[in-house]
Amino acid sequence: MEQAEDFRAESAALYALLSAADASEFDQPTQFKTWTINAVLQHLHFWNMMAVSQVTDEARLVDLLSRVMAHKAGMRGFENAYLEGLSGAALLETWKAGYETAAQVYAEADPKQRLKWAGPDMSARSSITARLMETWAHGQEVYDHLGEVRQNQDRIANIVVLGVNTYSWTYKTRGETPPGPMPCLKLTAPSGAVWTYGEENGGDRITGLAEQFCQVVTQTRNIADTQLRLSGPIAADWMSKAQCFAGPPETPPEPGTRRTRTLA
Repeated sequence: MEQAEDFRAESAALYALLSAADASEFDQPTQFKTWTINAVLQHLHFWNMMAVSQVTDEARLVDLLSRVMAHKAGMRGFENAYLEGLSGAALLETWKAGYETAAQVYAEADPKQRLKWAGPDMSARSSITARLMETWAHGQEVYDHLGEVRQNQDRIANIVVLGVNTYSWTYKTRGETPPGPMPCLKLTAPSGAVWTYGEENGGDRITGLAEQFCQVVTQTRNIADTQLRLSGPIAADWMSKAQCFAGPPETPPEPGTRRTRTLA
């Protein structure tokens, strides 16, 4: 599966960034809910392991899901306890080994295989695409915290497609009905290619950089902090609350609160 290799490559890019970072940065709060880099890596590693269990050990997956949901300290508390507070360089290397395992398991899986999850079953392709999206999204707070502007690659097309496919989900998770058809997208890829999605209808359109569209649908930037050009009320409404990830409705960050940190 190409998505498995894209997941591996995105994880490797984040690993390269963190390998060069000062160890003291791992326990500093980022702009995402004050999670530390250690918290980000614990979270990514735990759910990468869960994705492996989707394919290789469904009974273990079901057991751990029930334990996560019942844990009195919530998801993050469970992740930290399960990993026994693993942090720093040891956590970084453990996460690396884990993402390599996940990438290999999914590279060899049938893309259409149906896998159990906390919500509805999903295909193997959807599962590893979700891992890619989460790695990219949580990677953003790491890049921001370390004062680095990420050099994206065209593998973010997977996240663009996820954003497109969850247009209706953004409204469903809020108990709302989409106000109309999805706006037409005309996005410029990191390579300079132009990606288009949707049909021309009613004048609603979103144009600009694909990476900024990804930032909005993953809620790592407020639409006001991008240069995306919006035409029409549906485009404006969608981008004000777009959400390409599962779970209850989340509120995008306030303008100016998520940005590349300026280091002294």
